[in-house]
Amino acid sequence: MRISSVTMFETSTASLNRQQSDFLKISQQIASGRRVVNPSDDPQSASRAVGVDQAKAVTEQFRDSRVSARNSLSQSESIMNSVTDAVISAKTLLVQASSDTLSDVDRESIASELKGLYESLIGQANATDGNGRYLFGGYKDNAPPFVKAADGTVQYQGDNNVREQRVDASRLMPVNDNGITIFKSVPSSAGYVAEATKDDGSPNSGNVTFRGPQVTDVNDADYGTDFRITFTSDDTFNVETFDGTNWTAVPAQTSVAYTGNIGDSAQQVSFAGVTIELEGTPVGGVNGDSILVAQAGGEQREPNLFRTMEQAIRVLENPADNPAKKADLRNTLNTSMRDLDNALDNVLTVRASAGARLNELDVVDAVGSNRMLNYTQTLSDLVDLDYADAISEYSLRQVGMQAAQKAFVDIKGLSLFNYM
Repeated sequence: MRISSVTMFETSTASLNRQQSDFLKISQQIASGRRVVNPSDDPQSASRAVGVDQAKAVTEQFRDSRVSARNSLSQSESIMNSVTDAVISAKTLLVQASSDTLSDVDRESIASELKGLYESLIGQANATDGNGRYLFGGYKDNAPPFVKAADGTVQYQGDNNVREQRVDASRLMPVNDNGITIFKSVPSSAGYVAEATKDDGSPNSGNVTFRGPQVTDVNDADYGTDFRITFTSDDTFNVETFDGTNWTAVPAQTSVAYTGNIGDSAQQVSFAGVTIELEGTPVGGVNGDSILVAQAGGEQREPNLFRTMEQAIRVLENPADNPAKKADLRNTLNTSMRDLDNALDNVLTVRASAGARLNELDVVDAVGSNRMLNYTQTLSDLVDLDYADAISEYSLRQVGMQAAQKAFVDIKGLSLFNYM
């Protein structure tokens, strides 16, 4: 069999190219640190690596989302801490203002301090995040959620929604609470609150004051019903309940004799498992004096921290220079202090919820970190290079290429003319 010189050269060149290709391939692997540089190197591992890499990218996105959620919750929690301090300070001022030894000037000074807390609360309620979005407006975060109306009262302009953010594949977490939840709500454990007011919302004209209300029988058939005590004359009253449209007198509590205006003894009025004590002289008749006894946060008495502050400021700024104004001062301060207690409990409850979500983020972060480690390890097992094997292979390919080169040189020098 005759082997031509062309065949020998082609065979040697092909061997050199193959050895050089293998050598370059292992060199590229060592340089990149990856065993699978191209999908053709290991199609199955490359395909699995794409899936793992995508899962890793999604996990990283959730990690970034948790950072954003943590920032929002931390800001909200910090603001609610300030709100808590403001409510406690306001309650302290009202306790101080309740002292009979204070003059009108003293109470006006307290009202000035209370105004400062009131404005501070409005500022905190309209706080923004680092991007200029209002924290407590729900999805309506491009405008202040709390604004002062023409009558000087603070009105909520946000919506009832809560902004949520997906912090993990299976967890959509609320990252903010709206203004209603924080400033216009009470905890479920809030009890009854009494308020001295007429039908038209104006203060009573008489000097009736109240103590309580106190819950005496939670098993009463009417327990949970809001009611009001309306004075039909100076010495009689009706107990009325709201039927959804109007206030109607309870049949067994109509034209009840009122004795709280006799001497120094207070009269107890009991209904629906609740007792309240009344003392003083009322002004009865059409649009006469009345005492509302309603569950905090109920239909008849919407909770509103700003309204509570406004009412307290009103009575402290006005001189208590007659019995009716003194009664209004005492009743309003009693009502306001109960409202502040409920508001404080509510803010603490919402703040605790925010803290619980922050703790949950820590747990989800730990799970996400473990998941990232697993993905990284799996990806490494699929495509990363074993340097010990690679270096050994590199040396082997280097020797093989050198041998091919030497063989080609030797074969190239062979010729029959050398033996002639």
